[in-house]
Amino acid sequence: MSLSFLNSTMRAAVMTGPYQVHIDQFPVPRIINTTGAVVRFTTSALCGSDLQRYHGFIGGEPPCALRHEASMNLLLEQEYVLLSHMKANSYTVGYIEFIGSGASYLEVGQYVIIPDNGATGHIDMGVVTGPRMGLAFGGLNGGLQAPYARVPFADMALIPVPLTAETTNTSIEQDSLTVSDVFSIGWIAVTRSGFEPGDTVAVFGAGRVGLLAAYSAILRGASRVYSADHVPMRHEKAASIGAVPINFMDSDPVQQILAYEPGGVIRAADAVGMEAITANGTMQQNIVLNQMVELVASGGEIGQIGIYLAQPNTGLAPNAERIMPEVSFPSPSSFRRVSDTKVVWQIPRLLLGSSST
Repeated sequence: MSLSFLNSTMRAAVMTGPYQVHIDQFPVPRIINTTGAVVRFTTSALCGSDLQRYHGFIGGEPPCALRHEASMNLLLEQEYVLLSHMKANSYTVGYIEFIGSGASYLEVGQYVIIPDNGATGHIDMGVVTGPRMGLAFGGLNGGLQAPYARVPFADMALIPVPLTAETTNTSIEQDSLTVSDVFSIGWIAVTRSGFEPGDTVAVFGAGRVGLLAAYSAILRGASRVYSADHVPMRHEKAASIGAVPINFMDSDPVQQILAYEPGGVIRAADAVGMEAITANGTMQQNIVLNQMVELVASGGEIGQIGIYLAQPNTGLAPNAERIMPEVSFPSPSSFRRVSDTKVVWQIPRLLLGSSST
């Protein structure tokens, strides 16, 4: 690693408050332990949870990074050095600029994906009394909206992709980028609903995760997939992959889908989370959960992957207290529906760490 590289700086995105993102200068990262790597990014994207920070619903005190994608599970505190404590996050594709001598399976110039979860490659079978895995880039840690990042435990944390500087292009990298988070999360949404080939599926939300959840169901043999959203461009995308677009601004999406499926769908997935809105555009955090319970047939299942996080208001999250710490269902009609429907909850990843990051 050259001295000029070590002494150089890089531009990175910084969030100082809701709707406030700017560019600042930071030192470039360097390898600390021999198992790490420095990756030069060529393609990156934001996560939906970054937008929840941008909208002021989650976060601590400024300055702070949008998080959490491209996260690395870090076991030892001395194994990571913060890129900065306030850069925006992402998930990324890039190539290895520098590699530590302790990395065995990667090499300089190799293209890799930084996924939203990584691993150290080591399992302690005894009682772990020190720091636990689960830290991530973003928040108070360094984010990934920057040219470079240091990735600990590179052999396990990075996913090699068969690209070179000569064969790569924007389209290929964007396809690879979906593997890092959104495609896998969409796939998990379908899995958590108990999906089996031939099932009917309703996916609420047609952002990138929702569309890829719908696409995952189609790839896995769903008999029919419904995609509920209110954005015309998303309806076009949903139709292009073979889903039936449902516009909840037109009328009750449950009734629209029941017109096709009088007995209800077998599976449903929530790809919206706590910022769900009604037909008149007002936020109502429980509306999607209620609609899924109403729509799914008795004995069907729901896969919930949208993030729901209640926390006190902070400097970065002045809207946090708009999110209630509980979800209500109408009484008494929903009691039987809930008891007849299996809801598979994914613990929101942001709940696994401090709500102040």
